[in-house]
Amino acid sequence: MSSRTVKQGGGSRSDRQPKQPLLNKSSAAAPSQNSLAASAQPEKPPGKKRPQSAAEEQRPGARLNSLLRSSDFARTGKEQNEGWKAALHQYVTHYNHAETQQHVASIEGYVSDKEHCARLRGRLERLRERDLYRGCLPSRGETKAEFLRVNESAAEVSVLVKLHMKRQMEQAGLYYIEERTESERIWLSGEGGVWKITRIEPVIAERRPRFGASEYAGGTEEEIGVAYDRIPFARSTPFLNYDLFPQLKHRQAGVPYRRDLAAAYADLWWNQPNSSYEEFEVNCTNFTSQAIFAGNAPMNYTGKRDSGWWYKGRNKGSEWWSYSWSVSNAMANYLTAQRSSGLRATVVYSPEELQLGDIITYDWNGDGRFEHSTIVTAFDAAGMPLVNANTVPSRHRYWDYRDSYAWTEQTKYRFFHIADLL
Repeated sequence: MSSRTVKQGGGSRSDRQPKQPLLNKSSAAAPSQNSLAASAQPEKPPGKKRPQSAAEEQRPGARLNSLLRSSDFARTGKEQNEGWKAALHQYVTHYNHAETQQHVASIEGYVSDKEHCARLRGRLERLRERDLYRGCLPSRGETKAEFLRVNESAAEVSVLVKLHMKRQMEQAGLYYIEERTESERIWLSGEGGVWKITRIEPVIAERRPRFGASEYAGGTEEEIGVAYDRIPFARSTPFLNYDLFPQLKHRQAGVPYRRDLAAAYADLWWNQPNSSYEEFEVNCTNFTSQAIFAGNAPMNYTGKRDSGWWYKGRNKGSEWWSYSWSVSNAMANYLTAQRSSGLRATVVYSPEELQLGDIITYDWNGDGRFEHSTIVTAFDAAGMPLVNANTVPSRHRYWDYRDSYAWTEQTKYRFFHIADLL
């Protein structure tokens, strides 16, 4: 089995089984004003409401707290025109417009942080160029925001804001919805009752953090072990403990991989943690492993963290899981290795060859260490993969991640087609 790492490229479409695009001829219904900070409407009526999938209907309906609402801003008039919250209301509106129009002009006229404007300009230009090439354009954008942390003084405020973006994409006369949740640190200064945004720093969570589990993805097992021992664990209950279910240790070979169940799990839990598992600060591979397991992939429980693919739960007060379950680089190595049974995959060289439930790993710097993992959950009208992810929660996001601040010109991908029988 090849372990070749490739950049984005073309290739012939897989002839294994037909893939159905996640699009329909009618768009999503108009958003509720109670849950949106800003919205941009399409030029033409969107049509009928897109039918919800079973996963969407079952997804718990917890909404974000402390939402900024453009409708509130419009109603309250003079009262909302005072204070830093009003400035953030305006920023969310400008941000939504920039995302929908794929142009930085509305932000440049409102934010004085030139460095961030240049950073945003580069990302939106990549996004606009890519979507024009795909023949896929946003017809409506919605953005809502939540305050995660506020440090406030008389003349300066810093706010950690979570932005939830939802975009309705039109491609070949059809529509689909993509969503993602990102965070920014925003600084505001006030003088004479007027507040202005002076600085913005995006939280680029897909990248390897300075301290954290994914930093050690390319290190020795001893280094990884030390890192995990230092992580404080808040909670977790075992999802499957083979010590309690010994009959599952010798599971028969040839179990079908349920791609539909893996994708449905990823759609259900993309934006909230499943309490049956520990949630990590860098959670992308843990989330991907959970979805694969939901698709009937058997755990390979070895009891050794540097081998197998498993999540066991608590062991004498400590969490236990394999590195391949929770670290992107370790998962890539595990999937690349040859084995005759259990979870295994073939490296393919084009995203068109992927199917539901397949995996993509991302090497942002081209240094051979993979830092991010996603799972294929749908396809666009051209048959290209749309993926779900965590750490930065994303649903039906175009696979290449050129819309992310983590993406660089050196970014490489590895495409894994999971075996149909495990």
